[in-house]
Amino acid sequence: MKVQEVIMRAMAKRISWLDAAEILEWSPRTLWRWRARYRIWGYDGLFDRRKRRPSPRRVPMETVEKVLGLYRERYEGWNGRHFHEKLREEHGIELSYSWVKCALQAAGLLPKRKRGRVHRLERERRPMRGMLLHVDGSTHDWIPGLGWQPDLIAFVDDATSEVYEAFLCEEEGTKAILSGLRSVIEKEGLFCSLYTDRGSHFFHTPEAGKGVDREQLTQVGRALAQLGIEHIPSYCPQGRGRMERFFGTWQGRLPREIQAAGIQTLEAANEYIRKKFLPWHNRTLAVKPKEEESAFIPAGGADLDGILCVQDDRIVGNDNTVHWGRKKLQILPQSWRSGLAKCRVRVCEHLDGNLSVRYGHRIVGWYDSEGKPLELQQTKAA
Repeated sequence: MKVQEVIMRAMAKRISWLDAAEILEWSPRTLWRWRARYRIWGYDGLFDRRKRRPSPRRVPMETVEKVLGLYRERYEGWNGRHFHEKLREEHGIELSYSWVKCALQAAGLLPKRKRGRVHRLERERRPMRGMLLHVDGSTHDWIPGLGWQPDLIAFVDDATSEVYEAFLCEEEGTKAILSGLRSVIEKEGLFCSLYTDRGSHFFHTPEAGKGVDREQLTQVGRALAQLGIEHIPSYCPQGRGRMERFFGTWQGRLPREIQAAGIQTLEAANEYIRKKFLPWHNRTLAVKPKEEESAFIPAGGADLDGILCVQDDRIVGNDNTVHWGRKKLQILPQSWRSGLAKCRVRVCEHLDGNLSVRYGHRIVGWYDSEGKPLELQQTKAA
């Protein structure tokens, strides 16, 4: 290690001063002189050796020790950029990001990263908001101390990197994606296309590594088709690079913010994301689109309840019941028809857990999560 790195690690209390002297193969007295030189001249005392002319840019040793102490005691594990922002916002320490990063790396508190050697060209962004949205999930230790790793689902605009919806859930799946879609559509409107990986809840892939089946749609694919949204599958990791970089940024920041806020539950974490972290991202990290116009259009009279749900067709039994899993749904008498025995109906399991049975455009029954009829909604639907 360089002399400066050893001294910085001793200042950060990663090693003792006696250990530092042993590593450098110096006597303790010699190391003490170098420490005093650093205290007076800053980095210039270690690099330039200008013993009689201090640099006007030198950082006082007290400030260096304070920065290293803050990182070690309160912000351990935070990335350099995030820690630098906290220094400026909460502690009033105005130092450059490069200096903070180099100091932390020299002290052994922050790992050094090597740049990749692969040279790729950046894909051009879409010119308008709402032309292309990315959605993906990331399993990570988002809530330190929770004991298990939840999934973060995020909907990000390709044109601006603006996040329209982000939430933690137990596992990425059909209902989580449909719930996020509904939130985005209710807030922004219908968009043009959605870019996803080829997970089983997005596409059916008959043969591993081959193309997706465009005819056999998943629940998510069916909902997008009904809404008129193009569904684009990703066939290479580089195509999802924007989402990978997005998750890299959030993985470096969000868990630290959640830990600092003392949050220990999924509900509280989602509340924090919605009220503080997501607005911070859109305010700080989003970019301006090339064109000010928006490709979002109002959802109008679209039946979001009947589209953004898990649904399948069933044949009504002679006793006017249909089966949904282990539940038996009893269809009550209808004023416009004597009975629905042997008719094909559609059963919808909605995002709130309730069920509905539909015959064409008519709703012939509402049920709770246990399959019991909901009389109030039944009357309201009739």
